[in-house]
Amino acid sequence: MSCDQNLNRCCELIELTAKIQGQLFTILNLTAAEGGHYGGVDTLKTRLLPWLGTCFSMARPSVTDDTSLQLMQDSVEKDRRIRELSLSRENDMQRMETELCSTRLQLDSIRADLIDTQKELDETKNKSATTLLATEDEILQLKADLHAAHEQMDIYKRQLDALDDYERQIQLLRDEVSFLSTEKALLQERLVRSRSPSPLPRRSRPSSPIRSESPTRAQLTNSSRHARLVSRFSDLYAVERLEAQSLLRRYIADLEMVQKIIFIAVVESFKTAKLAYRQFKLRIRKTLSPSHFGPESLEDAAVDYIVRNLDLYDIQASVNDVINAMNVNPRISFPPEVDFVLISTLIREACRVAFAMQTLDPPLDLAFASDGELFSDSKYRRSYDSEFTAPLVVYHVWPALVEGDAVIVKGEAVTRRGALWRSRSRSRRSSPARSRSLSPTRPSFAYSSKRSLSPGRLTAGRL
Repeated sequence: MSCDQNLNRCCELIELTAKIQGQLFTILNLTAAEGGHYGGVDTLKTRLLPWLGTCFSMARPSVTDDTSLQLMQDSVEKDRRIRELSLSRENDMQRMETELCSTRLQLDSIRADLIDTQKELDETKNKSATTLLATEDEILQLKADLHAAHEQMDIYKRQLDALDDYERQIQLLRDEVSFLSTEKALLQERLVRSRSPSPLPRRSRPSSPIRSESPTRAQLTNSSRHARLVSRFSDLYAVERLEAQSLLRRYIADLEMVQKIIFIAVVESFKTAKLAYRQFKLRIRKTLSPSHFGPESLEDAAVDYIVRNLDLYDIQASVNDVINAMNVNPRISFPPEVDFVLISTLIREACRVAFAMQTLDPPLDLAFASDGELFSDSKYRRSYDSEFTAPLVVYHVWPALVEGDAVIVKGEAVTRRGALWRSRSRSRRSSPARSRSLSPTRPSFAYSSKRSLSPGRLTAGRL
C-alpha cells in the first residue's frame, strides 16, 4: 500500500473517531445537563479532566512540566471555586427553603386570620340584619302609635267640639230658663192682680214702642249671637271665599275679575238679605199687631220671633235675587256658557249670615266701598300683590264688617298706582254681553213650601 492510501485511511479513522467523540460529547453534555449547573462536577474532575490532560500532554510533547503544573493549579483553583460555589448554592437553597417555610407559615396564619375575619364579618352582618329588622319593627310600631295618637287626638277634638256645643246649648238653656223665670214672675204678678178686689185698669196701646223691663230671648242671646256671627263672617272669608275662587278660576283666568265677582256677590247678598229682613219683619209686625199684648214692645216681639224662627227665611229667593242683580252688574263679566249659580254656596251662606246679623242690637253691616276711594288702614288690609305706597283702592277683595261706625272685621283691598283709570277704561271697553237669561229658573225645594209662611198664615197660634 502506498503512503497516500495509508494517510487516507488514517484520516478516515480520525474522522470516524471525531464523529464518535462528537456523539460521546453530546451524550456527555445531555447527561451533565440532567444534573443542573453543579451536578456531575466531581466525576468530571476526577476522570475527564485528568484524562484530557494526559492526552494533551502526550499529544504535545513540547509542553513543559511547569505548564502542566500551572494547569493543575488552575484546575485545583477551579475545583475550589466550584466547591465554594456549590456550598454557597446549597446554603442559599437552605436559606431559601427556610424563608419559603416561614412564608408558608405566615401565609397559613394570614389565611386563618382571614377566615376568622370573614366569620366576624358574617356575624356582624347577621347582627346588623337583626338590628335592622328590629329597627324597622320599632319604626312600624312608632308609626302605629303615632297614628293611634292622631286618632285619639281627633276623638278628643270631636269631644271638645261636642263639649263646646254642649256649653253653648247649656248657655242657651240658661237664657231660656232666665227668660221663662221672668215670664213666670210676670204671670204670677198678673195672677195676683187679677185676684185683687180692685178693678183692672184698661190696657191702652202706647203710640210709641216702649222697651220692656224683662229682656226677651233675642236680647238675652245678643252677645253670644254677635260673637258667633262675627266668627262665621271670618269663616266665609277663609273657607267659602277660597272655594268659590277656585271654582271661578276654572273658567276665568283673570284673578282680578274673579275677586271682583266674589266681592260683588257678598255685597249683593247683604243688600238682598237686609231687604228680605225688613219685609219679613213688616209681615211679622202686621201679623202680631192685632193680638199683641205684654210688657215687651211690638218691635221686640217681632225681633224675638225672627230669632226663634230663622229657618222661616226664604233664602233661595234671596239667592235668585242676588244672581239676577249680578247678571246686570256692569262691573263684572262672566263666560256665557256658565252661570253665577256656580258660586251659589257662597251667596247662600252670605245671605244667611247677613239676615241673622240684622237681628242683633245694633245690627252688623258692611262698610261702604267704592273703587278709587282713599285706602284706610282701619277698614282694610292690603292684599299681597298690592303696592303699599299707593293711596287709592283699585278694587276690593273682601268687604269690612262694621257696627255703626266701629270696624269689627277688616276687609281686604288692592292698591296700585295708575291702575285705576286703566281698569275703568278696560271695563268700559269690555262690557259684559251675557246671553243667558236674567231671571234664572228658581229651583223648587221641599222645605220652601212648608217652612216659608205668607203674612196671612202667620197667626197668633203659630207664634
